[in-house]
Amino acid sequence: MSSLLLRSFLLVSAVVAADAFDWDSISSADALSWTACYDAPLECARLSVPLDYTTGASRAESVGNASLALVRFPANVSANEYRGPILFNPGGPGESGVSAIVSLGASFAGIFGAQFDIVGFDPRGVGYSTPGISFFATAAERAALIPNPPAIVYPSLNATPNAVGEGLAGYQLLGLLAEQNDAATGGVLRYMTTDNAARDMLSIARAFGFEKVQYWGVSYGSMLGQTFATLFPENVGRVIIDGVFDADTYYNSDQASAVVDLDKAVQAFFDGCASAGPAACPFTDGNSTSADLSDKFAQLGASIMKAPIPLLTTGSRGIFTYSALRNTFLDALFAPYQGGFSFLAQGLAALASPARNASLLYGEVQAPIFECTNEAEEVFGAGSNLEAYIAIACGDAFPVEPDLDALEAYYRNATQVSSFGDLLANVRLVCAGYNIRRNDTFRGPIGANTSTPILLVGNTIDPATPLAGAQKTSTRFPGSVVLTFDAIGHTSLTAPSACVAEHLRAYMLNGTLPKEGTVCQIDEGVDTELFPAL
Repeated sequence: MSSLLLRSFLLVSAVVAADAFDWDSISSADALSWTACYDAPLECARLSVPLDYTTGASRAESVGNASLALVRFPANVSANEYRGPILFNPGGPGESGVSAIVSLGASFAGIFGAQFDIVGFDPRGVGYSTPGISFFATAAERAALIPNPPAIVYPSLNATPNAVGEGLAGYQLLGLLAEQNDAATGGVLRYMTTDNAARDMLSIARAFGFEKVQYWGVSYGSMLGQTFATLFPENVGRVIIDGVFDADTYYNSDQASAVVDLDKAVQAFFDGCASAGPAACPFTDGNSTSADLSDKFAQLGASIMKAPIPLLTTGSRGIFTYSALRNTFLDALFAPYQGGFSFLAQGLAALASPARNASLLYGEVQAPIFECTNEAEEVFGAGSNLEAYIAIACGDAFPVEPDLDALEAYYRNATQVSSFGDLLANVRLVCAGYNIRRNDTFRGPIGANTSTPILLVGNTIDPATPLAGAQKTSTRFPGSVVLTFDAIGHTSLTAPSACVAEHLRAYMLNGTLPKEGTVCQIDEGVDTELFPAL
């Protein structure tokens, strides 16, 4: 999962991208040919890569190729000073690297310097890359089961007594539709895996004329980075993995066991709100303790579970449910600074008012009104974040048996790990319904002695990828170092830090790693207050 802040950048830039550049105007080729796109100085290209890297030439030709969409914020130095591309992955799986660099390329160039091309690529099956990951033949089919394709909104598994069984059945239906549509469109989903995306990264670097990869991956991007460093240790130039997945939990579809710090982020919201007072956190009356606010949120959840709220807004209509409430709270934990917690507090206050106003929070999960059509979709939008997530994450993972008793036991255990286990246990249910896998997909073990030691970054309170994950992963890559960021939220993108930026730059430029035990702080300022005055 990427942070809410980064996700908002990606969604906005995806809309801008769809209007601002015609990707069909670019031909895919074995060599990179750059075309001006979006706002200067951005340039775009398509790179052709094999769908199946593991077969001989004749078989690879029959399987076909993938076309990777790339965008770069180009270097601005002489040829002698040029240091090559830095590839960036924003997470997911299923997020668009193109959209990330359209929004953030200039900022990233400011961190690393003008010597590098800052390159975003849509992994195979994602965004503007083709063929796209899709479980449906038409947009109408998708809208019936996935009302809001750009978002991943999990149902709460304690919303109803049979929610686990209903959830499993729904994900099994998605899995059956995936198999049906995949069979009709060439059987490509088995190739949409992280090990193949890692091979694509090497192909991209070679297309630039480099044998060693320079890379920054956040959230799921850390899993892609670990995979690359394991499969191609001699091709590691500089690799930064940030918000580090525990590979063991990833390959076992066990995200719920990994989120050991999530409730610390929950507590930080209630503690901060109680301390800030109603002028900065309207969810408190000024006399409430942190425990009082936790109880208030639980009571609010019970109220919404009993009586969901119908809404009719400009461009949308729907029902604000208990699951929607839980998802909006969880999202805020990923990006609490720069308005994240403040927005949540305002939304909860409105919801807790006598008017039960859910409009503000509903805006985070609302589905656009769908105008029914049976036409096939355009290339971008041929899938959704949820479909890409399922195909990649579950295609990477070991099979999960659709044993309802075992899955209910897993759910109960997940709620012991975190108060949001009712949402996170869905990850395992999702993969219990999906059966498109290659037997030869790489599923660990992770670790290697890389040609250049890698840099890992972890936050002190990360709701999705705890610092312990970075520390564990570091033991698998000799010489690697963990840089600790003293912050709440997911990945170092959660808040600005000159300290983090300086270490990222020093590593990418010179291979200089921080000293063991280095801890960076957030930059001071209004944008980095959890509850600035309203």
